[in-house]
Amino acid sequence: MIKIGILGGAGYTAGELIRLLIHHPEAEIAFIHSESNAGNHITDVHEGLYGDTDLVFTDQMPFDQADVLFLCFGHGKSEAFLAQHDVPDGMRIIDLAQDFRLSAPGNDFVYGLPEINRSLIANARHIANPGCFATCIQLGLLPAAKMGIICQDVAVNAITGSTGAGQKPTGTTHFSWRNNNLSIYKPFTHQHVPEIVQSLRQVQGHLDAHIDFIPYRGDFARGIFATEVVKTDAAIEDIVSAYKAFYADAPFTHYVDKAIDLKQVVNTNKALVHCEKFEDKLLITSCIDNLLKGAVGQAVQNMNIMFGIDETAGLRLKPSAF
Repeated sequence: MIKIGILGGAGYTAGELIRLLIHHPEAEIAFIHSESNAGNHITDVHEGLYGDTDLVFTDQMPFDQADVLFLCFGHGKSEAFLAQHDVPDGMRIIDLAQDFRLSAPGNDFVYGLPEINRSLIANARHIANPGCFATCIQLGLLPAAKMGIICQDVAVNAITGSTGAGQKPTGTTHFSWRNNNLSIYKPFTHQHVPEIVQSLRQVQGHLDAHIDFIPYRGDFARGIFATEVVKTDAAIEDIVSAYKAFYADAPFTHYVDKAIDLKQVVNTNKALVHCEKFEDKLLITSCIDNLLKGAVGQAVQNMNIMFGIDETAGLRLKPSAF
């Protein structure tokens, strides 16, 4: 069994991670750290887990009891934590924050997008789990990059559910503001754009185009739906064949021949992608669950790959029928 330690255990992502791991056939949670909740039952915070677990939060970090650490901190806290604590050298780490996603001197974290980095993940000690918007948008664009057809600026629009903003209430996440409402934020400057560009350059070999990304806040809880527009003269038949070939061995990412919708992926680790052609414009749609394929589902997928077990273990989740 893979022994797991979870740090930052009180947030939305940690709750989803615990939900997956307590039912994982080859994993066992060793400890869940939260200083503010130490001594409280997990279900005092993650109430959807009533009847599933009797685990209790701890303010201790017994690293010697774990094979892998999941860092569920807010952005910017993982790097500081690792600098301040003596984590064993052999400890595997999967970081869900953005701290290590971009390549830099001295950064040994592998970018954890299995669709392009599976072999690197399998041999990695440290994984930087991709961002939710970044995952959805990249999975829409990477086969086009493989074809070498991203040569002009790409127009991207994507809408996310309120869980993408985290558990702490803010002025743009509470129900009375978010319900029956729609807004944009961080246009052209969203923090996930650099990691998208990094992956596209990795696959295409170069990228001279801009990713013009407009993020939207949706009035639903979970999921991301994105559109990407690429200008190209490539035939739609060739594009579809390339997309299907690119994802032929990806257990959770699927090209779909007809229009997709968000309900097909919510509460699953799936990513769906669809393409249509309008004259010289390729319209790509992609969608994921932001908490699963966009966060902890992908993190567990990465853990499975790191430990050489079935990549899909603990992740065969089904969407609701309605």
